[in-house]
Amino acid sequence: MSSTKSSVSTASVVTDFKEITKMGLSISVVFSSIAGYLLGAETISFTTLFLLALGGYFMVGASNAYNQIIERDLDALMDRTKNRPIPAGRMTVNTAFIIATTFTILGIITLYVINPKTAMWGAISIFLYTSVYTPLKTKTSLSVFVGALPGAIPFMLGWVAARNGFGIEPGTLFAIQFFWQFPHFWSIGWFLFEDYKKGGFFMLPTGKPDKGTAVQIIMYSVWTIIASIIPVFGFTGDLKLSIIGAVLVFVLGMVMLFYAFKLFKVRTVKVAKQLMLSSVFYITMLQIIYVADKFLR
Repeated sequence: MSSTKSSVSTASVVTDFKEITKMGLSISVVFSSIAGYLLGAETISFTTLFLLALGGYFMVGASNAYNQIIERDLDALMDRTKNRPIPAGRMTVNTAFIIATTFTILGIITLYVINPKTAMWGAISIFLYTSVYTPLKTKTSLSVFVGALPGAIPFMLGWVAARNGFGIEPGTLFAIQFFWQFPHFWSIGWFLFEDYKKGGFFMLPTGKPDKGTAVQIIMYSVWTIIASIIPVFGFTGDLKLSIIGAVLVFVLGMVMLFYAFKLFKVRTVKVAKQLMLSSVFYITMLQIIYVADKFLR
């Protein structure tokens, strides 16, 4: 009986650890930074790739843990978050803080081993997410704009890890992921509108799921597509994209834009979810296409 209890509690601890660091989200961010590294690398170092993946996970995990510490009382009010480790009482604030602090230190050290600029951008990402974006979420819908800054760093971070410098190439990768976050997060804010309202979060630009928000989603979807095909024109330095690559990215963008227009037309939770899923598919496939395009050219 005691061994059963022990295995259940161990499983619970592992699950809570995954939840406090948002492992799924962290892995998707690591995927972005690895794609950025592969695009920037002249010769691939598997040691650097490993350090980047590990350091990236530490940094995102730390940001998420800090976020859940700060928002613990608000998380308890929302259906989506009330079962998180802290509001559900399965983890103390002190334990979460130890995890967050340890991850911050390990993350900065790991990225510093790659090069100091990578560590600097990683530290900026944690600071903006925790100290600026998180407190602003209950104050203004502009928080999404602020949150898009650290959210756009991972794709760029990979290139900085590869080249130890910032220029037009990582700047373009940053712009793609920056613009993409608006249709992505506003679609989430749309279908979770009622739940967010319980916690006092107003994530939509007009404050509600209306035509004004839908218009801005369309606008930022268009900007995302434009930023995504810019490398085909040849003025983004070493970041290049073939015509075939650009066409594929453009077609993917049209799928996302289709759902953005559909949301403007019908304004339903179902379509907002479809838009969110299409945005995730878009950014994932874009990164795969960019990397494949580089190595197959």
